[in-house]
Amino acid sequence: MAIIGYARVSTQEQNLNLQLDALKKVQCDRVFEDPGVTATARRRPGFEAAMAALRRGDTFVIWKMDRAFRSAGEALRTLEKFEAKGIAFHCITEPVETQTAMGKAMYQVRNVFAELEKNMNSERTLAGLDAARRRGVKLGRPRKLSQQQVRIIRRLLKDPDIRRRDIASLYGVSVSTLSRALSDHQQGKDTGT
Repeated sequence: MAIIGYARVSTQEQNLNLQLDALKKVQCDRVFEDPGVTATARRRPGFEAAMAALRRGDTFVIWKMDRAFRSAGEALRTLEKFEAKGIAFHCITEPVETQTAMGKAMYQVRNVFAELEKNMNSERTLAGLDAARRRGVKLGRPRKLSQQQVRIIRRLLKDPDIRRRDIASLYGVSVSTLSRALSDHQQGKDTGT
């Protein structure tokens, strides 16, 4: 009877340390990880490996409900599979006893609220981005070459002895970035400051 842990964070900038420390405290025999994988990703290799590793009598442990399940429906289907296979479930921060009717109901309710929170965060993010666009805020990465640099590069390229790859190297960008900046400038698109 093994204790199988699972940890996930949505972006590479986040780290798993908090979850891994908690899983270590409950003495997991094995821990599977999905660093930089969103809950809604179609493929979550760590989660899939954890599911494949579970055997009758094992316990599946997570730090928080939203770390493992994409939706309340998925959480319910997973719990049904666990019950059919004789696998126990444990959530460290949201203790739920899934062997009782009330515990199952709480499991479902907590996953519904986790899904609601995720959906509300998405709505707020989209609304914030839309409001920023309406205010004229330019979203996305800053351009690597300013308008002034592109104008200088255009003049340099009039010399037949100067190659694009040499200019790209001089400015520390790739040839494709240089070409895109020249094309955007020619089409009148803002190339940054």
